[in-house]
Amino acid sequence: MIKPLADRVLIEPQEAQTKTAGGLYIPDTAKEKPQQGKVLATGPGKADEPMEVKAGDVVLYGKYAGTEVTVENKKYLIVKQSDILAIL
Repeated sequence: MIKPLADRVLIEPQEAQTKTAGGLYIPDTAKEKPQQGKVLATGPGKADEPMEVKAGDVVLYGKYAGTEVTVENKKYLIVKQSDILAIL
């Protein structure tokens, strides 16, 4: 498993929606990048900035935040805690 360092957070992004509320299917080329996910692991934080999120939290993050990482054919996102907008 990946262990984030400092104030970084490992997130499992939610899958992009494949169907609209009206029942139409969205093609892969038109899907938006998800901005919500589940926190899997956090770093220890910084001395002047303790971690506010913990494993299991569902969070919203910036659209272009973080770095995508693929491990064993599964996509994860590593973001700084400051890139997290809210805890749901």
